[in-house]
Amino acid sequence: MAALGALGAAGCSRVATASTTDGGDLLDRMKAAGVVRLGIAGEIPFGYIDKNGELTGEAPELAKAIFKRLGVDRVQPVPTEFGSLIPGLNSQQFDVVAAGMYVNPERCEQVIFADPDYQMLDSFIVRKGNPKGLHDYQDVVEKKAKFATGTGYAEIQYAVDAGYKESDILIVPDQVAGLNAVEAGRADVFAGTALTTREVVKKSSKAEATKAFAPLVDGKPHVDGGAFAFRPTETRLRDAFNVELRKLKKSGELFRILRPFGFTEAEMTDLTAKELCGG
Repeated sequence: MAALGALGAAGCSRVATASTTDGGDLLDRMKAAGVVRLGIAGEIPFGYIDKNGELTGEAPELAKAIFKRLGVDRVQPVPTEFGSLIPGLNSQQFDVVAAGMYVNPERCEQVIFADPDYQMLDSFIVRKGNPKGLHDYQDVVEKKAKFATGTGYAEIQYAVDAGYKESDILIVPDQVAGLNAVEAGRADVFAGTALTTREVVKKSSKAEATKAFAPLVDGKPHVDGGAFAFRPTETRLRDAFNVELRKLKKSGELFRILRPFGFTEAEMTDLTAKELCGG
């Protein structure tokens, strides 16, 4: 926590206002400075500070690989809460969101996304044996389960769409707090990504993760994709990032970068930001 606080204090200086000329000049300025500021949310395995005070996670490690190819050798983390990532990006607190953020139409109105570097289904944290038989959001509503999820998570809307009252949702900071809520009986279920839920319950004697499932959006199963986010003016940087991302996908290097963080081949994807933005 001390390391996180120190990095947060060090990383809060504001960057210069982005140019809107020819899709922005941020990439040129980052090359000149030799550093890119990454907004992270302290969420394992997406982007976090490890026990040695080092920046890691699937998004930061991918950022290191891609930005080095773009001529930017150093990454600097700027830790914040997940719900503050988009406001922080657009208020110039950092250059790019590197937090495995899901691409959805609401967020696409505020930022521009690279193409997803992974795809993901949802899963629940429940008590051992899943005593209430909770396997999807419809089960949560029908069985009047006490439902929890994380700050700013897409799972909030999935539960609401299934008929759960938003004001009744227990909002917690992250999956660790969600696990604690389930173990303590303050919630019957915590919803998160299949990856985060299966990782966080590994050492729990009281809770387990359910089988991954696709939430329903407009009555149809929906697969999410996580990606890097950029300010709307920085199309040139986003496009350059996408070029290198496609090369890493084609070579298999992307999977090699993500695999140590619990990702499987099933979570590699050819989804595009355009598809997930809804147009």
